[in-house]
Amino acid sequence: MAMLHPEIAAVTDRVIERSKARRQAYLELIRRERESGADRPKLGCANLAHAYAGTDEQRDLMTPGNRMNIGIVTSYNDMLSAHATYYRYPEQMKVWALEAGATAQVAGGVPAMCDGVTQGYEGMELSLFSRDTIALSTAVSLSHRVFEGAALLGICDKIVPGLLMGALRFGHLPMVMIPGGPMRSGVANKEKAAVRERYAEGKATREELLASEIAAYHGKGTCTFYGTANSNQMMMEAMGLHMPGAAFANPQTKLRQELTRAAVHRLSEIGWNGEDYRPIGHVVDEKSIVNAAIVLLATGGSTNHLIHVPAFARAAGILIDWDDFDRLSRTIPLLTRVYPNGSADVNMFEDAGGPPFVIKELLRGGLMHADTLTVAAGGMQAYSRKPHMDQDELVWRDLPAKSDDETIVRTFEAPFSAEGGFRILKGNIGRACIKVSAVDRDRWIIEAPARVFTDQNAVQEAFKAGELDRDVIVVMRFQGPRANGMPELHKLTPPLGVLQNRGFRVALVTDGRMSGASGKVPCAIHLSPEALGGGPIAKVRDGDIIRLDAQAGTLEALVDAAEWDARPHTEAPPVPQGTGRELFAMMRHHASAAEEGASAMLAEAGL
Repeated sequence: MAMLHPEIAAVTDRVIERSKARRQAYLELIRRERESGADRPKLGCANLAHAYAGTDEQRDLMTPGNRMNIGIVTSYNDMLSAHATYYRYPEQMKVWALEAGATAQVAGGVPAMCDGVTQGYEGMELSLFSRDTIALSTAVSLSHRVFEGAALLGICDKIVPGLLMGALRFGHLPMVMIPGGPMRSGVANKEKAAVRERYAEGKATREELLASEIAAYHGKGTCTFYGTANSNQMMMEAMGLHMPGAAFANPQTKLRQELTRAAVHRLSEIGWNGEDYRPIGHVVDEKSIVNAAIVLLATGGSTNHLIHVPAFARAAGILIDWDDFDRLSRTIPLLTRVYPNGSADVNMFEDAGGPPFVIKELLRGGLMHADTLTVAAGGMQAYSRKPHMDQDELVWRDLPAKSDDETIVRTFEAPFSAEGGFRILKGNIGRACIKVSAVDRDRWIIEAPARVFTDQNAVQEAFKAGELDRDVIVVMRFQGPRANGMPELHKLTPPLGVLQNRGFRVALVTDGRMSGASGKVPCAIHLSPEALGGGPIAKVRDGDIIRLDAQAGTLEALVDAAEWDARPHTEAPPVPQGTGRELFAMMRHHASAAEEGASAMLAEAGL
């Protein structure tokens, strides 16, 4: 294993120095929480009786207070395929806790939205703020103070960051993240995308599109593309919050069952009464946050994590910003090609070596921190080994020097690209980020007239009317967290992809988000400051020439400086109403900027 790359050390030092005061205050908080004595042996008898009343089968074991009691925070529902897998987890985990001399209770449930269901509709405007709702629900679940550890059941886009944000405020407790795994492969992701583009052009029927979508999303488990949900799992491995290699074992398999069982057993070993106390507030430190950023870049992960990583880092008193990601991206090689950055899905990625192979290569190249505290014994090195079933026994094995498929994952000496997949763009329109790992190099620079919209349905209508059949940069504004909750704009991908396929030079510039499944069209997203409140994107007019240059890291409206300065800002559209959006007005009004996590909850708490 090589020495740590000096640029990674420098970025980490920068994060540590910037975070010093907040991190110290956080560590002091969790020290006080542990020492406060507000745990079961000291709780009032009536309080304890209420906590035990619903647990007939475990009450006698819980009452003495000498066994670890594990709180299960679950995001189960059967509308979201990834989370439908959790249906029987709590009852199984209670049995496995007893095997390890512990007990377990469901501490509470959190909501779990499916962005695939709400994509392109009003419900998507609740999506980002569901993350803060999940964090608050996690805090409520753990607030009863009758747990010595917690198991967090979550997989998808906002659920994992939300669980972490809430859990980290109980940083004195040991915790483990327990994933459910991806569904088996169905229709190939590129084939699915092609049908969507044909439908956008009117060349496929609704029946053909629906058949394709159902063949792609056909069972329990996460979607098989490498979007936000599966990027979550890669980061949890690199942060040491899973059992090693748990990310992509399929649901309803013996391997998945035994990994969950091992997680419960391990949690019972790292409690505060034992000799191997590993609280989540110590596992998640500056080095583990940098490791999360590194694996995201090395695998071409979802841009949504440019919002989520700063958010859950802040919950642990750690400040990381887009400049840190940008510097890391110029150092970290791209080691994988998984859709939308390639043709393989996550099952193929797992078969080729998966997260353990990526971590092995990054460690071997001195490209991530090895000396971190992890849930599993053995530190980050343990996460470079792959789990297998040896008859009925769960074992971890070393991986070969090369992957099983070098078209999917490679060694650090022979990467797909010498740099990671992320860039910051800066200019007179603001500050944005762009994912370039799936964008052809000849499209890293786009210069074209702007066509300005405030509603994605209007983009679809303009496309159908042929108004966008030219070189064009679509500017979608008033899509930021304070305007309408910062929805994903993934439904724009098929029409923009069609225009690009026709040979036009096209791009998207927005203060909104794009799905983790988006890729081939250049998209300058998360633009800050947002249009609402005076961001310069509100000055852009139809016909302005916009230059997006991912090589130079610039985003400019090529307008005379004096004219640009004198231009008024466009008035914002009406405040969103309906589909419950009015209930989230408080979150919109107080949301921080995207780079700070886009969170009213964190902003108002001073985190």
